[in-house]
Amino acid sequence: MKKFWLLFALLIGPLVFYLMILTGKNDFRRLPILQENIIDIVSLEPKQNIQFKNHISVLCFFGEELLQHKTNALNLNEKIYKHFNGFKNFQIVVILPNTTKDKAKQLKKELAFNTDINNWKFVFTTKENIKTLFKSLHTDYSIDKNMYSSKAFIIDKEAALRGRNKDEDIANGILYGYNTEIVSEIHQKMIDDVKILLAEYRLALKKNKKKEVFKNPYKDKKSK
Repeated sequence: MKKFWLLFALLIGPLVFYLMILTGKNDFRRLPILQENIIDIVSLEPKQNIQFKNHISVLCFFGEELLQHKTNALNLNEKIYKHFNGFKNFQIVVILPNTTKDKAKQLKKELAFNTDINNWKFVFTTKENIKTLFKSLHTDYSIDKNMYSSKAFIIDKEAALRGRNKDEDIANGILYGYNTEIVSEIHQKMIDDVKILLAEYRLALKKNKKKEVFKNPYKDKKSK
């Protein structure tokens, strides 16, 4: 009798455990929503045809002296852009004053060294529009007189700000944006958080596909 139960535990037990995993619910970690209804850039500059909606965006404010802060862009390029550029609808959006177009061309040249920068999106607008967009994030950060901020922000497909609400390095625990001047913060925090958001959308896509199969199992079959 003891041998029977031993064989059962060795042979049947793992199968039962596997079936429990398949049928059980996943406790999936999600990246917190910190602010909904961010002003979409397409509403500020419709002719430039760049938007947050239906995209996973990293939003940056490099300011009038953007070449002085090009290290921020290079850090993001190496640690974030090259890592996630293969994912559908991923983009890095840089909001700049209208006076910076020539400087932006120079920065693009540096970013384009051994990199396809098609998903680096540069938006040129007025200082008032930049302030309006920054305020819509509702963070406790500030933007300087040159329209510069060291922070990069993760914006989801519904134009909501994502981040952390239990960050151990911050007094109130809320991490609205990631300091692009500090490589370690990008590497240790931002990469993980972008991964979580991408995984969240992949999981949602898989669930939707399963629902579609159950709704119409004969969708791809031709009627005889």
